Amino acid sequence: MYGLLKSQDPELSQQLHDVGWQGHALRPLAISPPIFSGAKKRKGAYATSSKGSVWIGSPVPRIAGCLLAALAGRQHLRWGEATLQIKGVEVENTPDHSSGEAVFETVSPVILKHEGRYLLPGDAAYEERLVHNLRHKADVLGLPSDVRVEVLAAGPRRRFDVQGAMRIGATVKLSITAAPRLLDAIYDWGLGLVSIQGFGWIR
Repeated sequence: MYGLLKSQDPELSQQLHDVGWQGHALRPLAISPPIFSGAKKRKGAYATSSKGSVWIGSPVPRIAGCLLAALAGRQHLRWGEATLQIKGVEVENTPDHSSGEAVFETVSPVILKHEGRYLLPGDAAYEERLVHNLRHKADVLGLPSDVRVEVLAAGPRRRFDVQGAMRIGATVKLSITAAPRLLDAIYDWGLGLVSIQGFGWIR
């Protein structure tokens, strides 16, 4: 992600990497894990096929524009140790959130932490900490921060090791009530922490 940004705006890439966005440690950009069409599941392995998709998003137009321009000029995208061939780039419209209510479902686990412990849907503080995270994201973007969250369903606990750091989370389906502009931003940014590493992507 930083490499893509650096190819278009080195100063922006460095700022996000080293500091965050406009005085906040959060980085308003996200990526989904690759999702491969027709891939047969194999236990203990990431199932792949010759055709798949990766979504990249940001609620900040400057960042989103850089990412789009960078992808339009590339033939390959590196995902960890794998190299993916880019066969096309499309811009996806944000769904209509004008009602102020949305049901969001993630394709990758949502990461939340409280007092050094990873939280999972069903934990007592889960919804409280997710609301805290969403209000913080709203503050970073200068958007209304009144948010209500209800967990509708959850996937199994999953553990990941990312560059030597442990992550524990679960996919989740939520009902969220918030200002339409904040719902748009959440859709483009994702839920929870470390969305730049592929967690909490909504689709």
